[in-house]
Amino acid sequence: MTETPDFDVFVVGGGPAGATAANDLARAGRKVALLDRAGRIKPCGGAVPPRLIRDFDIPDEQIVAKVNCARMVSPTGRKVDIHIKGGYVGMVDREQFDEFLRARAASSGATRLTGTYVRIDRDDKGTHVVWRDKASGEERRTLAKVVIGADGARSQVARENVPGGDTIPYVIAYHEIIRAPEAVPGYDPARCDVIYDGRISPDFYGWVFPHGKTVSVGMGTGHDGFDLKEATAALRASAGLAQCETIRKEGAPIPLKPLDSWDNGRDVVLAGDAAGVVAPSSGEGIYYAMVGGQVAAKAAAAVLKSGRAADLALARKTFMAEHKNVFRALRSMQDAYYKSDERRERFVSLCHDRDVQTLTFEAYMNKKLVSARPLAHIKIGIKNLAHLMGLVKPEWT
Repeated sequence: MTETPDFDVFVVGGGPAGATAANDLARAGRKVALLDRAGRIKPCGGAVPPRLIRDFDIPDEQIVAKVNCARMVSPTGRKVDIHIKGGYVGMVDREQFDEFLRARAASSGATRLTGTYVRIDRDDKGTHVVWRDKASGEERRTLAKVVIGADGARSQVARENVPGGDTIPYVIAYHEIIRAPEAVPGYDPARCDVIYDGRISPDFYGWVFPHGKTVSVGMGTGHDGFDLKEATAALRASAGLAQCETIRKEGAPIPLKPLDSWDNGRDVVLAGDAAGVVAPSSGEGIYYAMVGGQVAAKAAAAVLKSGRAADLALARKTFMAEHKNVFRALRSMQDAYYKSDERRERFVSLCHDRDVQTLTFEAYMNKKLVSARPLAHIKIGIKNLAHLMGLVKPEWT
């Protein structure tokens, strides 16, 4: 086994979480290794809110489409269009976007490694990451003071090192990247369509998201045995996209709940999907993955400075201090409305309400529950109960 140079921090996984962590630490002058498996692209709708673009300095060329409307489609085919006033939601293609983030980390000073994680060994010299180099197939051994596990929802780093890392709940997401049509009735290259229909997904939703020259069409579900490819084919057919050229197909687990612990109290801290930080209800993960990488980097930097392994807990503590209320609200919404098509029908009807639209998009764009309009929150709570209890009929225009 080949011994490699030592590092302050070894990051396992080069998605948005890992690449962000590596970039932040390298910019702070730390010696960082970033290990990634080349060639893997995660299935993802690709939506990024303005706060992500602003906070993480994403250049405009990475935004492949700018969406100004979201269409919610009910099980009976009813539609509610929610327009984004005075802004847009950016769309990225993960193939290019993730590589941009990895290259940026390398330009900041991180050392890129291509291969797969094998295990962590510990001895009197410290913590050694064992990984297999993709080009040679050889196992290599790298000494590091801190390991950041950003290796996805089925994180091997988490399973082996962090309590609860082997039991994280998830749904399976599947999508197909297709060539965007020149002109298809019902398809709008500036609109995201979200389909709440048990035939497409019995417990989540399907989507048609524009990516400029391409389109992401997919769905997610936690139901074993549900045919994801068949459901996606049905979604493409209903959207008039069945004849479009298929460029690639991808599937992966998407976590549903943040882990109770993100570190082992010694030398490992998790980030992104490995820590379970995907928003319930929406399945949004890119922004939260990058914030997860950011707080993991801060925790690792704190440990390197103080020598206290307990500082690894700062990652989860910092993240939850800002985002736990949003996650709780979204989890409550998913639990209430995703159980049946009758509930989904009422959920889409609720989205017709102007107060719901305004506060939802304020929260999405800025990643905070808006507290400046307490009367609106009260009204939404009452309307929510009325819809759940069937006291109102779905409204449409």
